Amino acid sequence: MHILVLGGTTEARRLAELLAAELPTTRVTNSLAGRVASPRLPPGEVRVGGFGGADGLAAWLRTHEVDALIDATHPFAETISFNAAAAAAKAHVPLLALRRPGWTAAEGDRWHPVGSLTEAAAVLRALGERVFLTTGRMGLAAFAALDAQWFLMRSVDAPEAPYPARMEVLLERGPFTLDGERDLIRRHRIDVLVTKDSGGAATAPKLTAAREAGIPVVVVRRPPVPDGVPVADTPEAVLAWLTSEHRPRS
Repeated sequence: MHILVLGGTTEARRLAELLAAELPTTRVTNSLAGRVASPRLPPGEVRVGGFGGADGLAAWLRTHEVDALIDATHPFAETISFNAAAAAAKAHVPLLALRRPGWTAAEGDRWHPVGSLTEAAAVLRALGERVFLTTGRMGLAAFAALDAQWFLMRSVDAPEAPYPARMEVLLERGPFTLDGERDLIRRHRIDVLVTKDSGGAATAPKLTAAREAGIPVVVVRRPPVPDGVPVADTPEAVLAWLTSEHRPRS
């Protein structure tokens, strides 16, 4: 059996490790988008780069005789997820999406849910002046016109213009600690946090630190999984799907 994992996330790496341990005779190809300069490579075969849209991915699935496609990309990687759904349908390959659960607001949180980065930028004007921006280096153009705010932007790799003129860049890779996030918010006098609802524990401490500091949090809602695509919330659930009575053709 040949499994193609569209990865680049912590869950995708855990899945690759689980498949290597539990299905050692299965061929697993891990596909990375190539947006991170020095990614942490998972076990198994690795390919880097795009496929050329849904048609290119469908052709790859057929040419390489893929039996199952696992979309373990970031919850906000909307384009590749919809391309995966279209390609799987064209190539008649079973598809499963692996998605970590989203975050849930706790008592004391001051969350402001929005539907996009553009909406996040619009509500920021009334919420604060010193912004901790943790939405990644893609999409900074949405905040480029805000000149009344100062931004602390954290990402794995350096951003490219356009981005806000008053911005300090912090190049770090998670997981992050609660003490570290508390110190960061205090040291930079942060009065508003902006984040995507990525879910997971690696970057969740910032939410606790923001709650303790009493500052508002602008939370960008994640896009939906394409219609008809089944979803698993853990790598173990993916393994169960692969080995169940609904397993892909062999």
